[in-house]
Amino acid sequence: MSTFQNGFEECHLFDPQILHDLEFEDQKCASYKPEINLTDPGEGLKIRPLCISDFDKGYLSLLTHLTKVGDISREQFEERFQLMKSQPNLYYTVVVEDTFTHQVVGSATLVKEMHFIRQCASRGRIEDVVVNSSYQGKQLGKLLVDVLTLLSKKVGCYKVSLECLDKMVPFYSKFGYAKEEGQNYMCRRYIPK
Repeated sequence: MSTFQNGFEECHLFDPQILHDLEFEDQKCASYKPEINLTDPGEGLKIRPLCISDFDKGYLSLLTHLTKVGDISREQFEERFQLMKSQPNLYYTVVVEDTFTHQVVGSATLVKEMHFIRQCASRGRIEDVVVNSSYQGKQLGKLLVDVLTLLSKKVGCYKVSLECLDKMVPFYSKFGYAKEEGQNYMCRRYIPK
């Protein structure tokens, strides 16, 4: 879906209405002190889908707070964005924008995987949860995980999972996530960390 911003057509990764339709107050998993929510994440902050214009709003720089990003040109960013957008209902990257500085200060992604199991059900994976260090302590990471957890149910996932360091298990437990008995996460890397 596109909207107009500053006279230009803005391209969202997914329809923003999906976020507006979440029943956040009735179904949220975490508690917030001070109280923040999807429609009021804090003064001057806004939660919305990733936009193609976020290349200029520091999105890639934000991701460096999480991992290596590398040199990505505008053309590469736009190409990947359009490829993800062309797979409707599979990629849901949500960002927090500081409307005063026009910078992306937080982000998380829900990826919806389609399977044949459970009568062709879908599974959700939450990935790349990151908040700019200057904005940590404002509960934005918690809010992003809460939003994507609710979104996974809204878009029809039969379960949602995430990977985390052992020290983060208590944090994610607040949202109803639990370590599954006998399950281990293993990884084979083709590019070093």
